[in-house]
Amino acid sequence: MTLLCATNNAHKLKEIRDILSSLPIKILSLNDFPRLFLPAECGSSYEENALFKARQVFYFTGIPALSDDTGLEVEALGGRPGIFSSRYAESDEERRRKLLGELHGISWEKRRAKFVCVVAFKSGKGEHLFRGEVQGFIAFEERGTNGFGYDPIFFLPEVGRTYGEMPEDEKNRLSHRFRALSQFRGWLEKNQDLLLSFSFPGP
Repeated sequence: MTLLCATNNAHKLKEIRDILSSLPIKILSLNDFPRLFLPAECGSSYEENALFKARQVFYFTGIPALSDDTGLEVEALGGRPGIFSSRYAESDEERRRKLLGELHGISWEKRRAKFVCVVAFKSGKGEHLFRGEVQGFIAFEERGTNGFGYDPIFFLPEVGRTYGEMPEDEKNRLSHRFRALSQFRGWLEKNQDLLLSFSFPGP
């Protein structure tokens, strides 16, 4: 089965490939289709944004498409940045700095946050959504250099570390993206006829 992932983010693509590595799937990305561009996200929810990207990719190529929309929701900020997490500032570093600045002086117990990931799968046989969430806290400062995005400031109490302090394989067993993709993987394993139905040579 060939699957086209609606991203050109190398970090995200590697996570997805690692988490789905047990399946007999060839995973392509937007880098394999230089003429395929996704318009700016305009949905009002993770589900809308994820489906929008999966539909665009599938309609353009005819290849079963996988996409995700991910956000960090901070309790003290009323759920911000949420679906605007990737648009919160210009770069990963600026986004982390801005978030830590907004939480300056906020006590630990009020720094609760959660990562949300919604994965959308679109094929000629329909559309499916899978959601994963992880509860944690926003650290007082960046810790660790692994991962990407908000990883160095998202603290997971059960392991006592930020995502940024975890090796890739550990994060990929605990993350919000892992939880959403695990649901997708389980669903696909129960619908193995799809693996036989979708076979494409790629670009």
